[in-house]
Amino acid sequence: MKIKTLLVALCATSIPFAAFAYDGKELKFGVDSAYPPFESKTPSGDLVGFDIDLGNAICAKLKVKCVWVENSFDGMIPALQARKFDAINSSMSQTGKRAKAIDFSHKIYANFEALVVRRGSALVAMPESLNGKHIGVLQGSTQEAYARKHWTNGVDIVPYPSQDQVWNDLADGRLDAALVSGPTAESGFLNTAQGHDFGFARGPAIKDESIFGPGVSIGVRKGDRALLEAINGAIDSLRKDGTYDRIAKKYFTFDIYGG
Repeated sequence: MKIKTLLVALCATSIPFAAFAYDGKELKFGVDSAYPPFESKTPSGDLVGFDIDLGNAICAKLKVKCVWVENSFDGMIPALQARKFDAINSSMSQTGKRAKAIDFSHKIYANFEALVVRRGSALVAMPESLNGKHIGVLQGSTQEAYARKHWTNGVDIVPYPSQDQVWNDLADGRLDAALVSGPTAESGFLNTAQGHDFGFARGPAIKDESIFGPGVSIGVRKGDRALLEAINGAIDSLRKDGTYDRIAKKYFTFDIYGG
C-alpha cells in the first residue's frame, strides 16, 4: 500500500515536468521588431525587449534553441500558417477573430491603450473630438480595429506598416494623434527626444474587450497541441519561480501582467 501511495505521489509531482515535453530542437518565434519596450533592435542589430527576454526564458525552460524570425505585424498570422516560424511572440492580443485562425497560449501580459497627442492638445479619444483629424495606427493591429469600429464618422484613420512610421508622421505634423499601446508609446516615443513635445490625451479609457481581448498571448498554429502545452507549461513555471517578475522589472514600473 505504501509503495502504491509513493508511486501515485511521484506521478503527481511529475505532471508539471510533463508540460515541458517538446521534441523540437529549436523554437522559431515570429516578431515585428519595431515595438519597444516589448521588441526592438539595438544599433548593432540585436533584438531586445520584454517579449524577447520572455521568449528566450521559455526556450530555456523547454531546453531548445530560440530562433527569432522578423515579419511585419499585419502579415504575422499568414506567415505562421505558412510555417515561416512556429509561434508568434510579438505583442499580439488574443481576440475572437484571431482565435478563429490560430490558437493562443496562456496570457503573458495585459496592455492598455492610449491616444498620443502633442502637449497642449485638447483632443480626447472620442469621435466628436477627433472629427476631421488624422489618426495614425499600426496596420493590422487591435488599435486599428478599435478606431475603425468606434471612430467611423469623419475621422481619418491612417494605417502604417510599422510603428516607427507612425511616430515619424506624428512628430512631423502629418498626423494629429496616434492610437497605440501605452507602454509602447512611453518607451518608444514619449521618452525619446522625438516625442518630447507629446503626451497621453486625457479623457475616457480606451476599452473594448471584444477587440482587445483578455490580454497578450503567444500564438501557435491550430492543432499544434504539443507546442501549445509546452509553452503554457513554461509560462506557468516562469510565473511561479519568479523569473517572469525579474524580467518585467527591467522594463516596467507597474504590474504588466495585470489581474
